Amino acid sequence: MRNRTTKCASSASGEEDVMGDGGPESPEQDIMLKAPAATPFPFEVRIRTSNASRVFELNGPDPAARAMVFLRHELAGREQDDYLDLFERISHTFGSRLPGNRKGGELPSFSAPYRVLLDSNVTPEIWYGYGDPAVTKVPDERTGTGDWYYLFVTSNDAPNSFPILRSRTLDHWELSGFAFPEGQKPSWAEDGLNVSDYWAPEMHMAGGQFLLCFAAREKGRSLAIGLARSSRPEGPFESDDAPLITGGVIDPHLFVDSTGRTFLFWKEDTNDLWPSLLSAFLHDHAGMVEILFPLADDQRTASLALVIWPWVRTLEPMERFLVQQVLIEAVVSDFSRFRQRLRSLLEHELPEDTRQALEGILAALRTPVYAQEFDPQAHGLIGNKVVVLENDQDWEAHLIEGIWIVEHSGRFYMFYSGNDFSTPEYGTGVAVASSPLGPYRKMQGPLLRSTEEWMGPGHPSVAQGPDGNPWLFLHAFFPGQAGYKKFRALLAVTISFDQESVTLR
Repeated sequence: MRNRTTKCASSASGEEDVMGDGGPESPEQDIMLKAPAATPFPFEVRIRTSNASRVFELNGPDPAARAMVFLRHELAGREQDDYLDLFERISHTFGSRLPGNRKGGELPSFSAPYRVLLDSNVTPEIWYGYGDPAVTKVPDERTGTGDWYYLFVTSNDAPNSFPILRSRTLDHWELSGFAFPEGQKPSWAEDGLNVSDYWAPEMHMAGGQFLLCFAAREKGRSLAIGLARSSRPEGPFESDDAPLITGGVIDPHLFVDSTGRTFLFWKEDTNDLWPSLLSAFLHDHAGMVEILFPLADDQRTASLALVIWPWVRTLEPMERFLVQQVLIEAVVSDFSRFRQRLRSLLEHELPEDTRQALEGILAALRTPVYAQEFDPQAHGLIGNKVVVLENDQDWEAHLIEGIWIVEHSGRFYMFYSGNDFSTPEYGTGVAVASSPLGPYRKMQGPLLRSTEEWMGPGHPSVAQGPDGNPWLFLHAFFPGQAGYKKFRALLAVTISFDQESVTLR
């Protein structure tokens, strides 16, 4: 899952909102947060922050008795595993939801003929493996040295952005360099550990050049889509001075059809927006917790989330997402019914600001994929954008992302991923259309999902394999090792196209 920077709604309750106007927390803080009236499970939380550490002290109701119990936890760091440790202890102490990555459970029953292409970093300069893999086959007439497969992958906040690897046969890879080496990042994008976000690069041949589209965080702002170009597939790439699309957008995909027309696809990213809107709403309407969350452990989770919201909203985007991860899981575990409960609230007489808040949450729970024609020579978009896909199947839950289009026998096949990328529920789906701009009809259920050996297969790309058949490339986690900044391997399966579907070979 990815996140966007949003200006989050602030609390209206006054006393608990000890963080002022939502600016970044200061190096030394001692914050006391108390539950608003009508909170089903009234937590009190003290957060002591210094440059070296962060300590949580929680008083809350014992799930087995009416007494209050106390928990003190010092955060080892500020990465995903550190917050999972915190919320696992909170779950054991107060009966809130246990983080999904800390649960056992049955092994997946799905199987697929995955080929393992890369399962370790080929160099220490690659930090996080091969997430969001975009594979492009570049023919001899463009390289002068024979056919090559080029692989571009996500780099998150690593010093060297977007590793470029190449292979002749897909069984041996070498590092060609980086799209944006350290010190050569786009002028408009953030750079630095735990600050920059370089996601989902793709390199395509369009307009007589090699175009790179990617997502990165604007300085001090939200995720945006940028473009860069080169005369060679391994670069060097020259970035535009400004992003092409701004305002919280990710996962760009460039598609060139058989007539030479180029289209840009992208996703409006609400992954971080709706949890923040929900936390703010619950903080101001704590009595809604029992209506929206029927299970006691989720009520405890939501109660804690609303108590700490005045602090959470001051955090940097990625850390804010990590702190809200368990609340997100509470929603996603019952997504369709949760959304219906939100809609049911709108059937009642409500103050206008409450109605607008609920409508905002519902809107943010949709993640539309847009498409628009693109002029590779003018480096600009043509005409109007259209929505070509939304999350509307149960397995997709709150998001779809990672688009890749293939044209075959007059049909257009859209490969995409859905659900939370760090969980076993993440998978890869297919939709089919007779035009690049749709309308697209989805296959029922995902084409690929987790197996016993590989978890969260997603963010697909397609290229002709050495055997002449189409190969679908994707990333996946080792079981039990999923999460933000965790290693992702490069896998592949061979596929075949039917009139209205795709099958595994």
